[in-house]
Amino acid sequence: MSEAMSREERLERWVTVLEGCDSRLRPFHDLEFIAARDQDALRVANSPLAVAYQDPVLRRAGLGSDRFGDGVEFFGLTRRQAHRVLCSCGYFGTMRATEVARRLRAILARDRMRVRLWPNRPLPAFARWWSALAGAGAA
Repeated sequence: MSEAMSREERLERWVTVLEGCDSRLRPFHDLEFIAARDQDALRVANSPLAVAYQDPVLRRAGLGSDRFGDGVEFFGLTRRQAHRVLCSCGYFGTMRATEVARRLRAILARDRMRVRLWPNRPLPAFARWWSALAGAGAA
């Protein structure tokens, strides 16, 4: 049986699961060099998506596997967001689960700001630019 969760609730749950994880996690390697159609089937043992898939609440809500494509779709991430959160180029070696959670919280904060400032409208060009600039500065 599937539990209905909003995108925000799914991301918040993933953050909570990651914050409770005390092990080092493994990133997906060099996503920018892999075609999008080939990224979908990628799996990495002990990745943030593997941790998410171990959570029964997220599985009941519809997370189908720990594959990159399933995670991107389930959590409603853009490819750019997924790359920022999950790719090896943003980390040195392994990743701290708390750092992944911090990056996900930044996505949630930008989403909330967009909804508050521009409800029911696409993000204006300036705000997209500013958001991208702010995200680059956080790295």
